[in-house]
Amino acid sequence: MAGNDSGNGAPRDGDRRRPAGRVAVPGALSGLLAAGAALAAAELTASLVRREAGPVTALGGAVVDRTPAPVKDWAIRTFGTDDKLVLRLGILAVLVLAALALGLLATRLRRPAAAGVLLVGAVGAVAAAGRPDAGRFDAVPSLLGAVTGAAVLYALAGQLPARHHPAPGPHPELPPGAPPPFDRRRFVLAATSVAAVSAASGTLAARINAAGRTEAAAARDAIRIPAPASPVTPSPRGASLDIPGITPYLTPNSDFYRIDTALTVPRVNARTWRLTLHGTGVTRPLSLSFDDLLARDLIERNITLTCVSNPVGGPYAGNARWIGVPLADVLREAGVRPPSAGGRADQLVARSVDGMTLGTPVEAVMDGRDALLAVGMNGEPLPFEHGFPVRMVVPGLYGYVSACKWIEDIELTTFAGFDAYWVRRDWAAQAPIRTQARIDTPRGFDGLAAGTVPVAGVAWAQHTGIDRVEVRVDDGPWQDALLAEEDTADTWRQWRWDWPARPGRHRIEVRATDRTGQTQTAERSDPIPGGATGWHSVVVDVT
Repeated sequence: MAGNDSGNGAPRDGDRRRPAGRVAVPGALSGLLAAGAALAAAELTASLVRREAGPVTALGGAVVDRTPAPVKDWAIRTFGTDDKLVLRLGILAVLVLAALALGLLATRLRRPAAAGVLLVGAVGAVAAAGRPDAGRFDAVPSLLGAVTGAAVLYALAGQLPARHHPAPGPHPELPPGAPPPFDRRRFVLAATSVAAVSAASGTLAARINAAGRTEAAAARDAIRIPAPASPVTPSPRGASLDIPGITPYLTPNSDFYRIDTALTVPRVNARTWRLTLHGTGVTRPLSLSFDDLLARDLIERNITLTCVSNPVGGPYAGNARWIGVPLADVLREAGVRPPSAGGRADQLVARSVDGMTLGTPVEAVMDGRDALLAVGMNGEPLPFEHGFPVRMVVPGLYGYVSACKWIEDIELTTFAGFDAYWVRRDWAAQAPIRTQARIDTPRGFDGLAAGTVPVAGVAWAQHTGIDRVEVRVDDGPWQDALLAEEDTADTWRQWRWDWPARPGRHRIEVRATDRTGQTQTAERSDPIPGGATGWHSVVVDVT
């Protein structure tokens, strides 16, 4: 009869479609299991090839490399030292969404979905191979993971009930052309097997990586740094002010800021580490082990470091007691001369084990300041987070042009011939630290009682020195603050001003003047390209 062409008992197309929920849930689960298998296989392979070749780390590094500098600066301001954790979580979230989408696609189109997994893996492989520190086999983990994930998705999707196509082969118990029933038990068994193998692979990868970290930690624990040939001069008793809320004069290692691009902290084994020195103007290339450095005359100095990303009043500055080898002595041993003495190289390019490059003026390193290849920090070997086994420390320059962590290579070249990592991203090539003062106490929007209120903080102008700090309230006259005694020109100075606070809402501002007579400008500027400018201020309520 017209309007009814199913008199032979065969279901119509609409009748052959399974309810979406019955297919979507196991399809999405298949995508997640395939992603888990891919990551587990990739991480296990990376643990054997190179830990940094793992897809999440490689993708994260590629994202960092290609993120515009203003966005990086925003991330640091917003998330602080948790910016890398946020990035890793973001990458994992994107991968989960992609896995869900590919799993749903596989319920309709198995081969294109599996090809999608291969495509994601290819992206990871390209990211790994394109990293500055990439090894010959860094693309292998992502590629092997992609093949594993594609195979798992294709296999699991093959067990799902068809939504559009009749199942191949006869099924006598079903009407002709009807799809086979969904064998949940078989699917659950397959899914459980995949999950178990993935978990075992991931656990094995974690144990291999942990073994490497343990070995590196054991090497660090065994280090006994010799007494310095030139110990630090004891700080004046008045260098540290006893005021609640002020930043300590020496920053504990656990509180020292960390700003870098490494998604995973390199765990370098000091027993196998070497530093090479070569390049323009080097007449005697050097290759030094960690023991070679410890055998040299070490010096110990208090030096304040500052990150160029530090906003006005920001936390990314710290003062520590460093011990290490004078970098200028090592350069002279290699035959290097500064430009002022006819040297051919004006830039020292330091490379870290994670591929980061930092460009430092040779003249600044060799002008007599205490530029170090540091091996110790506050009385112990460098923490892994702060560059173990060796890092550079150069007073008076922002960290991105001077403070290379996990250093393994020094090349002498020119600024005209090479742009370091951050310079290629529009930061200044040479970056002397700008004079800054910060209010530590009271904090913004604190509620205070009327009366005498100590206003205190720190000021810095590394390798130049601070001569004056002034405070004012509500655009009133500037008042001289009491300066703590100076340790050296390479360290910050604490300061204090006693404020006769009256009820109301008030704005407190601070500015510093360095030893050249230069006073901080009031003009606000972002950290890019060479450091923030402006006066730090806080607003408080007095009752």
